[in-house]
Amino acid sequence: MQVKNALTIDLEYWHSPELIRGFVPEKRDDLIIEMATPILRLLDEFGVSATFFVLGAVAEKYPALVAEIHSRGHEIASHAYSHRTLHELGRDRFEDEVHRSVRLLREITGEPPIGFRAPSFSIDNTTRWAFDVLERHGFRYDSSIFPVETHLYGVRDAPLGIYRPSAENVAENDPNGRIIEFPLTILEYARKVPISGGFYLRVLPLNVLKRMIKRVNEERPAVIYLHPWEICPLMPRLKLSLSSRFITYHGIKSTREKLEGLLASFSFAPAREVLEL
Repeated sequence: MQVKNALTIDLEYWHSPELIRGFVPEKRDDLIIEMATPILRLLDEFGVSATFFVLGAVAEKYPALVAEIHSRGHEIASHAYSHRTLHELGRDRFEDEVHRSVRLLREITGEPPIGFRAPSFSIDNTTRWAFDVLERHGFRYDSSIFPVETHLYGVRDAPLGIYRPSAENVAENDPNGRIIEFPLTILEYARKVPISGGFYLRVLPLNVLKRMIKRVNEERPAVIYLHPWEICPLMPRLKLSLSSRFITYHGIKSTREKLEGLLASFSFAPAREVLEL
């Protein structure tokens, strides 16, 4: 039986990522509908449902788009409100954002979200209070922890598979924990290699991605993520540093073809379905 993997889309503005936020002109087009439409058509073409982690600011400005996504059978989950990291927000402002996000998504879909993804994967041991906030607001799972440390995010030594984070250490499993963590997918083979999506999907060749996901599926389901702007040629090009330009733009022209290849080769579903919630 083919393993069912989670396909997740972070529905945010093209100008939301931290690496480019300070370089975005005040007058800009959001392009959210232009960027979301191609991926919705592609999912329809393959008959695949996904989880959309929706930024609250997008839901507030484009409720009809979120309603359409929901009507097509996709899961609507929360991506907070402003795309500020939890380190920037602090506990109180984060709770305000979660409350706002839940209210907006419930008004649009008629049901509260049960899944959450922190902007820039910013849940770690310095922001572990996030799980208390999520539990109070009715969330049942999170998909924010990257089990490898990078210069932008990550939790060293976090479990690679689905687990329940401890209140004292998010890298440890607590069987009694209330929130299920569906960590971003890492293949451990000589070293830990991120294969979850986003930049990693753009930089790795399709045949390598397929082999890596197959190896992961021998043990557990994978979770793949991407942003609508990653498959859209309309993504504006800004004057960034060499490293930021590489991380942000490299491989965008190949993303659609790679996603099509993955959709044709593996079984995908919303995260809540994979978790049987």
